[in-house]
Amino acid sequence: MEIYETEEEQVEALKRWWKTNGTSIITGIVVAIVIVFSWKYWQSYQADLTTEASNFYGELLSAQKEGKTESALKIAERLVQQYETTPYAEFSALFQAKINVDNNDYDAAKEVLRKLVTTAQGEINHIARIRLIRLLLATEDYDTGLQLIAEVNPTQAESFEGIYQELTGDLYVALERRGEARTAYQNAVRKGRNTPLMQLKINDLTISEIIEIKE
Repeated sequence: MEIYETEEEQVEALKRWWKTNGTSIITGIVVAIVIVFSWKYWQSYQADLTTEASNFYGELLSAQKEGKTESALKIAERLVQQYETTPYAEFSALFQAKINVDNNDYDAAKEVLRKLVTTAQGEINHIARIRLIRLLLATEDYDTGLQLIAEVNPTQAESFEGIYQELTGDLYVALERRGEARTAYQNAVRKGRNTPLMQLKINDLTISEIIEIKE
């Protein structure tokens, strides 16, 4: 450890230290200031963007309620393209897909939902996936629907598992794989889908099997 006996020696030592470290210290301070101001600007920008998106989303809901389909679709597309960093973009994409389905533009709806399945997280991901599977079922693309279900991590989809099991059963019925359909429906009941419609689906399978045996 160096000990400086005079004030002049201390000053000279300080000058040498500053000459060696001063530039990096100034650079560090400048970088810190830039980071702080950039973060505050980003927060302000995101807040303004979210407010704008919220206003447009309100217009989307109003247009849909009034039956202005084309206007609603244009607003939804704008929200998806220009406000993708806000939560309203994902909600708007769901509306966009629904409007496309209502217009019988199934390919466009599938494209929107596929993108959501790829990019969205949490509940929005599952909602988009389930709607896409139902659309695939309606357009007789059964194997793709089963693949989408197979990609789901059960530990991350607990509240949706019953729906996935029911859809699995529906897809197997369409493929005439009745044994697998029955198992899927029974799993759906165990996962909370114990509804009159679910029981009707199971009963229909039983009746079909009885008829086949008699024939």
